[in-house]
Amino acid sequence: MIAETAHDIRHGITLRLLKGFALSAGPSRISISSSAQRLVAFLALQDMPRSRTYVAGMLWPDTTVTRANANLRSSLWRAMRTGHQVIDASAQEVAIAKHIHVDIHGAVLRAHRLLDGSRPCDDILTTQTRAELSADLLPDWSESEWVLIEQEQYHQLRLHALEAMAERLTAAERHGEAVAAGLAAVRAEPLRESAHRVLVKAHLAAGNRGAALRQYEQCRRVLHDELGLAPSPTLSNLLPEHFERPTFAAG
Repeated sequence: MIAETAHDIRHGITLRLLKGFALSAGPSRISISSSAQRLVAFLALQDMPRSRTYVAGMLWPDTTVTRANANLRSSLWRAMRTGHQVIDASAQEVAIAKHIHVDIHGAVLRAHRLLDGSRPCDDILTTQTRAELSADLLPDWSESEWVLIEQEQYHQLRLHALEAMAERLTAAERHGEAVAAGLAAVRAEPLRESAHRVLVKAHLAAGNRGAALRQYEQCRRVLHDELGLAPSPTLSNLLPEHFERPTFAAG
């Protein structure tokens, strides 16, 4: 195991997985090979020690056990060459180094807090939280099954959390921020009616009925064009009855 350097202690090492991979010590980026990046990212997302056999099998599923284990040893060596302790390794297990700050860990904790209706969240109803929840996990990585699973899991979590954030902000009468959170949810998944719904509610709470109707119409068009569906009554009934809602001609 590599001893933690004075530079690591003084500046701290951060690992960014949202919006893309970046490993940094203070303001300086750490150069790391692509194979070591995969290993570091995988271990960070596991967030617990894993056996060498398990890690090798997950990262190199299409090779022999011998080749996968050799690839793991090579990636560990390449991670060591950064000059920083980024992985804790023993003869049996490997894990992300405990002192590394990983951005997605905090984002996941905040997302779960937002979704827990029994917990106050005023301290995390911030621009930073919205930005974290607006970013996808490793968006340029799509070649491995384990990456796709992790991406979809975080994508779904962040969508639910953005909607919850918009609703909490609406309840707190922070209308501009509620609209921003709702827009982030809609951008992330334009076909998600629940995202449009929280955004319509935020506009209505702010007294912006025209904006609410435009958002409803946007939702109606995209659902019709992409899925051949109409908005549910749950969404339609949010709008004042005197608003005229265009209907599609039959055929």
